[in-house]
Amino acid sequence: MLLSVNIKPDKDVYYLGAKVIEILNEADGNRIDFFDAFQKLNSIEKISMNLFVLSVDWLYILGVIKQSNDKYIEKCF
Repeated sequence: MLLSVNIKPDKDVYYLGAKVIEILNEADGNRIDFFDAFQKLNSIEKISMNLFVLSVDWLYILGVIKQSNDKYIEKCF
């Protein structure tokens, strides 16, 4: 379930997905290296790689981001 009754809403994929979109907006050409995005997000919010991947997967399923042929993720809108 994506919505949680967690005491820490900053660990929800909705919040973290929004942070990933902010990082993509700041990146050149609306694309960024996968691991660079993780490092930038981790400097803002201390999260695990698993939670980051879950957030990126959620954005991919929604069609907000796509994976390019190389190691970059790109914003689709």
